[in-house]
Amino acid sequence: MKKLFCICENCDKKKTYDWNEQGLKQAFDEGWDYPPFMYEYAVVSPRTCGECSVLGTVWWELEACGTPVEKLNEDQKETLQRILNEPKSITIND
Repeated sequence: MKKLFCICENCDKKKTYDWNEQGLKQAFDEGWDYPPFMYEYAVVSPRTCGECSVLGTVWWELEACGTPVEKLNEDQKETLQRILNEPKSITIND
């Protein structure tokens, strides 16, 4: 069965969920800001857990702070690549 891998950009919390309607809804209900309930796959937007804000996310750096992509740090660039390669980059096959 496929699983969804969630990772918070701010606190590095990680959790996996079944890749089905029930699992995706559970992730949303637990506060994860991940597609398909929040935003869209491969679109830069915050990827956070239910305890962290959008401050400090790649989206925040690009949109609110106006930081150019080339000025992002390595962790931010890695996160950006993960987001741009969704859903493949957040899928785990059991």
